[in-house]
Amino acid sequence: MTGGRVTVVIITWNRKAELLHTLERMTALPDQAPVVVVDNGSTDHTADAVAERFGQVTLLRSVRNLGAVARNQAVRDISTPYVAFCDDDTRWRPGALTRAADLLDAYPELASVTGRILVAPAMTEDPITPELRNSPIPGPSWLPGPALLSVLAGASMFRVTAFREVGGFSPRLWLGGEEELLALDLAAAGWWMCWAPEVVIEHAPSASRDPRRRRQLGIRNTLWTAWLRRPLPSALRRTATMLGSVPRDWASVMAFAEALGGLAWVVRERRVVPPEVEHGLQLLEEPQRHSPARRYVG
Repeated sequence: MTGGRVTVVIITWNRKAELLHTLERMTALPDQAPVVVVDNGSTDHTADAVAERFGQVTLLRSVRNLGAVARNQAVRDISTPYVAFCDDDTRWRPGALTRAADLLDAYPELASVTGRILVAPAMTEDPITPELRNSPIPGPSWLPGPALLSVLAGASMFRVTAFREVGGFSPRLWLGGEEELLALDLAAAGWWMCWAPEVVIEHAPSASRDPRRRRQLGIRNTLWTAWLRRPLPSALRRTATMLGSVPRDWASVMAFAEALGGLAWVVRERRVVPPEVEHGLQLLEEPQRHSPARRYVG
């Protein structure tokens, strides 16, 4: 039982069927956590369906698609000390919310707990799992799992005070790899993040997505994050790695063009992370370069 410690926040856009299935699962958990849904201006009557079928769910209706920033809107008004983010195509398994909350209770310097993702229908581990399980980031001895410098929003629970302290998700990044900037800001502020394999989340990837646009956003946001937070040599090295790894197509060209279009904003907002955080990022470069989860395809 989460005992009033956790609120679940789900953002959605035009995925009514997936969301309703997710809500059936999340509202039936023995963990008994309240659920907030932010509808990002869906045109498929998602919000009406939620209101009709799940009266116990708090429903926030946005008139436009806020992307990941919709999570900020929900967190602004919750009163629990922890928030568990859940996508409309992910579901926390029974007991997972309670376990993550117990870890945050036990370790007050811990800002977030990211769980182990199993991908439907075979329930195999997500390709990102080896990166998390074998994270080379140095961490304190008390940390209950491998230390992280990035998280997966739809499979993570956050300490609300830490999330609010760094301002939540960036409106400029919108969606697609938006977690990395948040994680770096948490680390720079002295917070820790970890992976907990006993916290299990299921992911049934939705077919209702634009993979090409998501790829563009992922490339753009990865570049922006590097330019915003890393020393110049590291940012240039990250950019060169991206240039050598993305597909040679128009979508990649447009992603780099979008990134360059935000250069003035990046220069204005640039704030380099402390040396110990940059050291961790350098340790991640090699495993990320060979990770099957970091292929910009679609």
